[in-house]
Amino acid sequence: MTDFQVKPLDETTWPDFARLVDGHNGVWGGCWCMAFHAEGVGRTKTPAQNRSEKECRVREGRAHAALVYDGPHCVGWCQFGPTDELPRIKHRRAYLDGLSALPDWRITCFFVHRGYRHRGVASAALDGALQEIARLGGGTVESYPEDVDGRSASASFLHNGTVAMFERHGFARTRRLGKHHWVVTRVVT
Repeated sequence: MTDFQVKPLDETTWPDFARLVDGHNGVWGGCWCMAFHAEGVGRTKTPAQNRSEKECRVREGRAHAALVYDGPHCVGWCQFGPTDELPRIKHRRAYLDGLSALPDWRITCFFVHRGYRHRGVASAALDGALQEIARLGGGTVESYPEDVDGRSASASFLHNGTVAMFERHGFARTRRLGKHHWVVTRVVT
């Protein structure tokens, strides 16, 4: 396995992040990892608007991610942030139905360069995100991964990661969101 380095997304690493996203057609149809921010994405938004909004958030310190590097190249990331930074989540109705308290942090999205999938990039990104959350004060961290045990799922559609990966990082399943999706939680000190 490659020894990956992890850095936070900020003004200095923005060009590396942008190169990776540009190299993958804006990621998921031009999302630019904006779907979970308040601005969201959709039919009225162009990839250029999503890019501009993401860059603005990064420059203002209102977007968080752990970027994974192989040497000088950014090869993946894990997006995280406080709940007010990432208010939009999938399976919202099921999520709200069982909600007792909001977490301090959400982990909402992973992306791995197509040439680096199945090499531990997402796990390195999750580890980096947890370290950054600890540096920023810690608290309850929540995510919404997919359980793929016993079935095949394309890595290109696992934008929330897998339950197994989160469990390897100390998360516990707290409630089901759908047939294959779970809320997983961990406290970071």
